[in-house]
Amino acid sequence: MLGLLLLQVLASCLWLGHSEVVKSFETSCPQFFFREIPPNEALRPQNPARICQRYKNQYYFATLYDRKMRIPVYSAYIYQPGPGKRPKTWLVEPQLIGPTYPKTMEKEWTLLNQYNVTLEKLSQSQAILHDYKNLTGLNRGHLNPNGHHDDYSSRMATFTLTNIVPQDEKLNGGAWNNYEQQTMIRRTQGCKTTYVIVGAVPGNNYIAKGRVNKPSHLWSAACCVVDNNYIKAWAVIAENDKNQVQLLTVGELEDTLTELYGRGQVSLFDSDCPRE
Repeated sequence: MLGLLLLQVLASCLWLGHSEVVKSFETSCPQFFFREIPPNEALRPQNPARICQRYKNQYYFATLYDRKMRIPVYSAYIYQPGPGKRPKTWLVEPQLIGPTYPKTMEKEWTLLNQYNVTLEKLSQSQAILHDYKNLTGLNRGHLNPNGHHDDYSSRMATFTLTNIVPQDEKLNGGAWNNYEQQTMIRRTQGCKTTYVIVGAVPGNNYIAKGRVNKPSHLWSAACCVVDNNYIKAWAVIAENDKNQVQLLTVGELEDTLTELYGRGQVSLFDSDCPRE
């Protein structure tokens, strides 16, 4: 009997190591963080889910998801831009429903029709497509943008609703898009590897009859490895009702987020990433 119990425990441990909703980024998908160190606990919400974002059996980025607000706290990825088509299909995260569901992101239709999940059950665990319908002045804002990836699968992986927040449409198509597409290209000149974390600060407003939080701010921080002796970094923040982006140092952003989240001093990267 004891032997059987040990086998069950071992099997569950092995399974956890490969699951998508994971216990720890450090042990499951650390490669998306500079020096394999994720942000500290000061960003952690009351009811978090750590997601190693898996599409077609491969991890593409990491997301800390706020189950209560039904928005991501942040998504972390490696910047690898390239030409390509913008996907049109939106996906959801099966393992937010429970660990018996698929480890890879799926279409809502697949869960409803092949896994017999009800829309109500799916909607209890996360945002769904219906939440983002008929928005006024807002649209679906990627934290990890598809344009920062260089092939169709990596772009497709960003089209999960666990990587999306209600974003001011003028900001999303204006100053924020300008930062993603133009400023990042300039800033990453000479970078061998650029580690990026993009986040959203929960606000006081909601969409979908109170189901999905509208963030008060969006922010992004990048740590770029030029060579073994030189690392550079930068950050931005934007209020989610104005078409403006403010350029900051990583240290300035961490101090600003410390005030906005109110959960202690925020640290986004390993200490080797410059704060000035």
